[in-house]
Amino acid sequence: MSLRFTLIALARGLLTLFLAVTFVFLALRPAGDPLRLMLPDDTPPAVVERYRQLFGLDQPLVLQYLGYLRGLVQGDFGYSFRDSRPALAVVAERIPQTLELGLTAFALTTVLGVGAGTLAALRRGTAIDHLVITLSVAGHAMPSFFFGIVMILFFAMKWRILPSSGIGGLSHLVLPAVTLGIGAAGTVARFSRSALLEVLHQPYMRTARAKGLSLPRRILRHAFPDAAIPVITLLGLRFGGLIAGAVVVESVFAWPGVGQLLVTSVSLRDLAVVQTIILMVAAVMVAVNLLVDLAYGWLDPRIADAERVPA
Repeated sequence: MSLRFTLIALARGLLTLFLAVTFVFLALRPAGDPLRLMLPDDTPPAVVERYRQLFGLDQPLVLQYLGYLRGLVQGDFGYSFRDSRPALAVVAERIPQTLELGLTAFALTTVLGVGAGTLAALRRGTAIDHLVITLSVAGHAMPSFFFGIVMILFFAMKWRILPSSGIGGLSHLVLPAVTLGIGAAGTVARFSRSALLEVLHQPYMRTARAKGLSLPRRILRHAFPDAAIPVITLLGLRFGGLIAGAVVVESVFAWPGVGQLLVTSVSLRDLAVVQTIILMVAAVMVAVNLLVDLAYGWLDPRIADAERVPA
């Protein structure tokens, strides 16, 4: 993997992050005056103006933007209008809960998706293949909020074997993790099946079989590296969207994570917290995409060579 390929991928990531920061800042400003929600209706105009100066809302938009960028460089993400605390501290309190839910759901997505897709590809045309395809389409098409409500209806209300909301032990994690991971698992299964089927019909796979290599060795050593590129792309997007994807699920199950905080902050126009959350999501997406690009160059050096510009 060349240094040029790595630098190009890094430059793309930084540019994407800058554009995300700019877009979020500009998109939130026309949403309304946050002071109208934070202060009572009978607040004296002088007090409103004092708060406006305190939060820098009295400055022109350009100066607010430059001040926001300067604060980001210094590690200052602004202050929460609701809690009067640094926005980064408010968001950081919710990160462990979201990571617990998101990483569990991602592990479930990876194991079920890749495993089911591989099984379907190896049993192409059989009942197992048709079952995997049917369940994959159903899982992908079903909205997460609807699936979550169905899970609560049966497992929490009818059978009473799992809690329906809140955070606690492992039992509280099961329903939201399955709800968040099952739909993505269906998509990963279909991608894994298609990618593996394409590789299994390549001449070098027939050559490996003619040499007497066992099926597990042919799959793990020869098929998976070539079939992994589209699957890694999809898994990277799923991992990067853990927080964004958890917004609905956390709301359904009252899971106190970053997703639920985002919904609350948007309704209250807590701009600093919303900006911090979206910036964090964008940074995770950029970092994951950068790792995916680097994984491309490692799995298939031809991709890295294609990035080189002739002198």
